[in-house]
Amino acid sequence: MTADLSTTEPRSCSGGPCASSGPTFEMAGPEPCGPTPPVPTQSPPSETPGVRLWPFVLGWLDTPVGRVPRVDTALGREDVLGGWRVRCGISRYGYRVAPGLYAVGVPMVESPVLVTANYKLTFDSLRKELRGIDAWLLVLDTRGINVWCAAGKGTFGTEEVVRRVQAAGLDRLVSHRTLILPQLGAPGVAAHDVRKGCGFSVVYGPVRASDLRRFFADGAVATPEMRRVTFTLWERLVLVPVEVANLGRPTLWIVPLLLLLGGIGPHFLSLSGIVRRGGGAVVAYVVAATVGSIVTPILLPWLPGRAFTVKGAIVGAVAAVLGILGFWSHLGWADRFALVPAVAVGASYCAMLFTGSTTFTSPSGVEREMRRALPYQLLGLGVAALIWVGSRFAGGGA
Repeated sequence: MTADLSTTEPRSCSGGPCASSGPTFEMAGPEPCGPTPPVPTQSPPSETPGVRLWPFVLGWLDTPVGRVPRVDTALGREDVLGGWRVRCGISRYGYRVAPGLYAVGVPMVESPVLVTANYKLTFDSLRKELRGIDAWLLVLDTRGINVWCAAGKGTFGTEEVVRRVQAAGLDRLVSHRTLILPQLGAPGVAAHDVRKGCGFSVVYGPVRASDLRRFFADGAVATPEMRRVTFTLWERLVLVPVEVANLGRPTLWIVPLLLLLGGIGPHFLSLSGIVRRGGGAVVAYVVAATVGSIVTPILLPWLPGRAFTVKGAIVGAVAAVLGILGFWSHLGWADRFALVPAVAVGASYCAMLFTGSTTFTSPSGVEREMRRALPYQLLGLGVAALIWVGSRFAGGGA
């Protein structure tokens, strides 16, 4: 549900009796003002002035705290397409719902209150698992960020929970004093401060929304299995499109730069060098991006080392060696020597970017790894560029 305030446009018929400079009202008469307008479609009975409804809003519930939107538990076509769109990195930061109180099913005073983020992908993941369950959803304003990241950034935090509980008037809506928060939101919330601030106790639910039905069946108790954070092959694969999409903008300047560097030589700029050497460098860049953003996440649990930069560098170096062996006769000595550090560094950097999407690291761990790895990556890239470009002047290039 989002606010969609609009104003009434003035209508004027030049020289006619109904000319007006302000809002107008339709008047009966034999001579209409202008052409007959088309018959508008009927507005849904639940629509309110100044508010545009999301398609997932089924209607409204009248409660002691006001009208509460009731949401569907089935994802529609727009929800599915929107989910895949943001997984491809398109409009990710604008994919959010309005914070506040929502209802699933027909909740009563004893129904549970589930707290979540206003990132729509998170919101959808929760509501689609609540079919047949009557519950209240308290959506926090996490600036359109998922629960785990928002907990690390502080937007899924104690103050926001207390603020939303008070703004929604939950103490007048439900007879209990319990909030069910996602376990991944725990780093940002101090349960004792929430109780002190609004009088509600915090119970942490399972990691995965798909376990909620069993969680409620067991008396709101999470088993050790529900508490375990996983990062399966499928969970890694669904993140790959975002990582690939993030390379879009850098690629726009990296490709021209590689083509230009490929053409540099004793005679300043060579067209054949742009096509042959520059084109080869672009292929190497694509290989580095592929093994760093796709192959490394797939092989993540089986690659040696803890640092993602090391894992990516290993896969990149192996890919470079295989490329050298496969195209040995087409490469000069400088190309062979430059290819290994160049692809290894590129893959290492792309793998490092994946750390922010995983359950293997914390925000502080990501920052620490980046500080340590970037100097070595820049050094390796500089060595590769020096060998590759310098060979043209030394006569060692292919």
